[in-house]
Amino acid sequence: MGIALKDLTREALEAEVVRLRTVLENAGICAEQQTRRDVHQSVCRSGCQSASEADPLTLQALAAELAASQAALTSSEARQRAVFDSITELAIILTDPAGIITDWNLGAEQVMGWSASEMLGQSSELIFTETDRATGRAKQEMDDVLRHGRVTNERWHLRKGGQQFWASEAMSPLYGPNSSHLGYMKILHDHTSEHMAGRAIEESQQRYRLAAKATNDAVWDWDLNTNHVLWNDALEQAYGYPLADVDSSGDWWIERIHAEDRARIHSSIRAVIDGSGTTWTGEYRFRRHDGTYAEVIDRGQVIRNAEGEAVRMIGAMLDLTRMRAVEIALRQSEERFKTILESIEAAFAIVQVKFDADDQPVDYLFLEANPAFERQAGVDLRGKWVTEFAPDLEQFWFETYGHVAKTGEPASFENYAEAFERWFDVRAVRVGDPAERQIAILFSDVTQRRRAEERLRVSESLARENVQRVQLALAAGAIIGTWNWHLPTDRFTVDEGFALAFGLDPALGREGLSLEQIIATVHTEDREGLKAAIAEVIARGGAYAHQYRVRRGDGRYYWIEANGRVDLAEDGTPQKFPGVLIDVEHRRSIEAERDRATAALRALNETLEQRVAERTAALIQTEDKLRQSQKMEAVGQLTGGLAHDFNNLLAGISGALELMSLRLSQGRFDDIDRYMASAQGAAKRAAAVTHRLLAFSRRQTLDPRPIDVNVLMEGMTELIQRTVGPGIRVETVSGMHLWSASVDASQLENAILNLCINSRDAMPDGGRITIETSNRWLAGDIARAYDLPEGQYLSLSVADTGTGMTPAVIAKAFDPFFTTKPIGQGTGLGLSMIYGFAKQSGGQVRIDSEKGHGTQVSIFLPRYIGEATEAAAVATMTNTVPGEARGTILIVDDEPTVRLLLMDVLGDLGYTLIEAADSVSGLKVLQSEVNIDLLITDVGLPGGMNGRQMADAGREIRTGLKTLFITGYAESAAIGNNSLGPGMQVLTKPFAIDTLASRVQQMLAL
Repeated sequence: MGIALKDLTREALEAEVVRLRTVLENAGICAEQQTRRDVHQSVCRSGCQSASEADPLTLQALAAELAASQAALTSSEARQRAVFDSITELAIILTDPAGIITDWNLGAEQVMGWSASEMLGQSSELIFTETDRATGRAKQEMDDVLRHGRVTNERWHLRKGGQQFWASEAMSPLYGPNSSHLGYMKILHDHTSEHMAGRAIEESQQRYRLAAKATNDAVWDWDLNTNHVLWNDALEQAYGYPLADVDSSGDWWIERIHAEDRARIHSSIRAVIDGSGTTWTGEYRFRRHDGTYAEVIDRGQVIRNAEGEAVRMIGAMLDLTRMRAVEIALRQSEERFKTILESIEAAFAIVQVKFDADDQPVDYLFLEANPAFERQAGVDLRGKWVTEFAPDLEQFWFETYGHVAKTGEPASFENYAEAFERWFDVRAVRVGDPAERQIAILFSDVTQRRRAEERLRVSESLARENVQRVQLALAAGAIIGTWNWHLPTDRFTVDEGFALAFGLDPALGREGLSLEQIIATVHTEDREGLKAAIAEVIARGGAYAHQYRVRRGDGRYYWIEANGRVDLAEDGTPQKFPGVLIDVEHRRSIEAERDRATAALRALNETLEQRVAERTAALIQTEDKLRQSQKMEAVGQLTGGLAHDFNNLLAGISGALELMSLRLSQGRFDDIDRYMASAQGAAKRAAAVTHRLLAFSRRQTLDPRPIDVNVLMEGMTELIQRTVGPGIRVETVSGMHLWSASVDASQLENAILNLCINSRDAMPDGGRITIETSNRWLAGDIARAYDLPEGQYLSLSVADTGTGMTPAVIAKAFDPFFTTKPIGQGTGLGLSMIYGFAKQSGGQVRIDSEKGHGTQVSIFLPRYIGEATEAAAVATMTNTVPGEARGTILIVDDEPTVRLLLMDVLGDLGYTLIEAADSVSGLKVLQSEVNIDLLITDVGLPGGMNGRQMADAGREIRTGLKTLFITGYAESAAIGNNSLGPGMQVLTKPFAIDTLASRVQQMLAL
């Protein structure tokens, strides 16, 4: 026809193929395309003209031309594919419009690690980081490409295994004939090495700039070729030279070295520069801007070129004057602290608390103590345990000091020690490594003060206000002023000492002041805290104490402590607020010195950290070995139980089948039914074991629906009573206004029945079973103890008056095949099935039992917000006599034997049947015009979609399509985490023939 196929583009070739097919179809010949490389011609089954009606020569020419076009298209595709796979340094990814990967070149395999077979059909979101997936980055890129065409950027992506890499990417849309959107092409280039190297350089440069700016050293950079020196800001900060006025030559620097040091320093620097050395250090005196000299230590590093010639020198000059002054000050501080500690009247000690095996404090050892300790306590306990001196010491001291040592929470209190016959005012704080359980104690003997307070309380000769002031004075120490605030009139009167302490005119204090006048001289940093403390004590009443700084008449700020009490009327209205001021300036200084001493003691304990770390590592290794041992023990128990039960069941099935074969060969048919019943019974028991194992592992097929558990429980009462026998009384307690739960009703019935049977077996001489429901709100520690998220739960418990369980039995009660019953009387799968069912339903199960006092097993299920749609489990389908079966059923299963079974059973019932072996074939049937009344599909299917996905896709076309899922193992991702939609049901493999027939008949009748 005059067309040079080899010269056509791919789009032109595809258009030519379409044109030729149209010609053939108009001539009555259909070309059914199986793949792009194979073309078969056949006469249409319906709706086509006979091929004999067309001109044979014309048809042959058209067919030849079509074949040539197809071959050219195939060749073009092969060339493009070769180019696509030959680019190995770039990852090229093709997706459809929804972002599903349709092609994956060799470069993508090398860059990201996934093979094409692993990635085809996957979402392109798989290569994005978790952060990008959370923000919908993949969808955003596709939208940007459609709006703007080709889009480029750089970002982090993921390799197989979760490793991240930095890539530059370009993404473009793909369009077909008639501008139809075919998908996207994404090209990635791994630039991780370059990116990390660039970042390292930037970070290094930034660190250098920050270090030069932040250091107190005068950093210099000396260009030896130009004799040009650059200084950092520290030159001005440390030595007073403004950088703008500094001569940048090296001579300027040398000239400011002390004359006695200059020649030595100049010679030592030149020796390094002119020689082969790289480092230089020297100490000398450097003249400051004000003419004084600083003692400095200077360090420099020589940088040489390829010929070894020194071209640059970088160094830093540290002012030793300040360092030496600090050292002197530190020594003086330590000596002062030691003097204070030795001379103060307050007793100071460091003790180590001893704990027993239950982590309860039982003793404490005095590690350090000052002389005042012996005076205050009346005994020298340094290096001794307190119980050596006071074996009957009150438990209060152990509990208080133990709490401080364990939690790190400071404690301040006054308490009487019977063993010492004294009252002590104590402040305790934890020091050192928390693992050492050491605390520092600062206390004073306040026995005399306490006795004076007691005498004061019994004295009735003083006015109440004066009694309060004297008590506060005795409690606090050095009083410098008093106040009385009449709150209803807001009249604030103070004495002369108070007025002087606040820098006020004493005359104003006698007349009455406002709170704003009082706090005007309070330090601005302490003012808001003071206001908040006053407001808080006025609101609650009672004692008040607060420390803050006040500016006195000399303009300086001093630390004071205000102690007072707010008296409330009977109706809670605040009335009076009297109090005193205490000078705590000296005490604050002592506390600061004490804190420095504590820091020094903490430094002494730092060498202990390594030993603690080594011991911790050894303990972790031991725990890992123990967990591994326990894991292997559990695996052994599971595999042993599986082998035992399944060997027994397989023996029954195999033996029955062999006997059936033998009897059939002998012509004896009398026992065939008995052997067949035996094999079927063993198969059903094997299925039950499988279902219970799947329940324990939380992989069973569930059909959760909102139910009223009270109705379900009451409906089972008669069945449970018959099952446990007349010797056991069954009681039910229904919770009022019980919440609904979304749960598989039949599995919940099984769980209740299993628990009741266990209770029956635990009461051989009779007893009582109580089944109770209630609403529970679990929060905080209770939720964590039950291993459940905080929230609302429905609780269903089964309690008995039986023999109970030991803690060891409770610990293994949920393990599969664990049982305390004699051999042959229990499989050990009941509780494990209940545990798995509860966990898979989003809840939990817990056992509360004591040997000889019965057992209570509680199942917790999440509350369902809404009304219950079912009151009980779905009733078991009754056998239905096959009648006139009508309807078309599509059967999709990749197992030929299962398809054969379904086709034979349903075919005998008279249904019209269509079968498919994978999800793609099944979906094609659903997308066709064929009438489908019911879809029966396996959940796990080949072809890129599972059964649920195929059914959902079919429902997009056939609204309300009835679907029966058949499965023996259902992952949540396959069936879905939510309840099945209307018109959807699940049938678990293996199933009985009559159950299948009844279920199909019921669904078609709906």
